[in-house]
Amino acid sequence: MSKLRLLFEKQGTACYISHLDLMRTFQRLFLRGGMFVKHSQGFHPHPIMSILLPLPVGQSSCCELLDFEVESEVDLETLPALLNAGCPEGLRVCKAYEAVRPVRDLAFVAADVILLYDHGVPLGAADAVRALFSRKEVLIRKKTKRKALADVDLIPLIRSFELEEEERQLCIHTIVSAQNPGLNPALLAVAVEKELPQYVPDFSLVRRTDVLDAEGKPFR
Repeated sequence: MSKLRLLFEKQGTACYISHLDLMRTFQRLFLRGGMFVKHSQGFHPHPIMSILLPLPVGQSSCCELLDFEVESEVDLETLPALLNAGCPEGLRVCKAYEAVRPVRDLAFVAADVILLYDHGVPLGAADAVRALFSRKEVLIRKKTKRKALADVDLIPLIRSFELEEEERQLCIHTIVSAQNPGLNPALLAVAVEKELPQYVPDFSLVRRTDVLDAEGKPFR
């Protein structure tokens, strides 16, 4: 059977499962379901499975994708229910199908960045945040893959930005670059804290809502 793909949710307490622990969780779920994932060859074989754009710890998502290969035929219609029977709270498989589209087609991530204010949104905060991301440049210092610090301009990596104000929160609906280079939507909250200290939220949340191709259509 060709490469397969799972669409799954990671919500609630499952948001705090690390990437490595999540991989181990799926390995156990496959074994409990009687499926044997293909392994690499060599002295240290490992399961041939990967999560596309691993979610940072603490963020939630309804559109996570996992690619894997199995040793025998699998009923894709019944696979989600089979895996969900052993899933921890907050983790749920929504769909299983053949992985036709290559990972390189995944271009953007849609996400909600929620800025929470315990005592209500400060007067002027919404306009200030809109003005911040209307600038030509917003620099944030972050660690590179080599652990060095570098300044990153967020603006070229943001495809769309909308702000919705409620009584105790500002919700940023954004679409950002997914890879080469990608942008963690949480850095938008970091930018608010850095550039607008008078409007620093009491807490911030990030919720991934979809993954998209270059045309802005859902990547599956």
